[in-house]
Amino acid sequence: MRSLNFFERVYEVVKRVPKGKVTTYGQVALLVGSPRAARQVGYALHVNPEPMVIPCHRVVNRFGALAPAFAFGGKEVQAALLQAEGVEVDENFSVDLQRYIWSGELPE
Repeated sequence: MRSLNFFERVYEVVKRVPKGKVTTYGQVALLVGSPRAARQVGYALHVNPEPMVIPCHRVVNRFGALAPAFAFGGKEVQAALLQAEGVEVDENFSVDLQRYIWSGELPE
């Protein structure tokens, strides 16, 4: 069996983030075994081959801010996708990480 490349590992982690939760680029990088690769995680998500399958809208920066150039329509679209899942997004397009951060565990 072949091993997954970096982008594939990123996509597998992001698919595990449950609805109503968010993760950060840095947390994804840590979970794929490359803790200093947060920017590369962002690039992988920017070229997401399956946006309806790989929920890249659930990934925010380390402060909870949405992506200013969300690849699939801008931060307004990312905010709408998160809000549809019950995640509150404030007027500055940020999420409260203490409330919505995913633990890295699979949902029960």
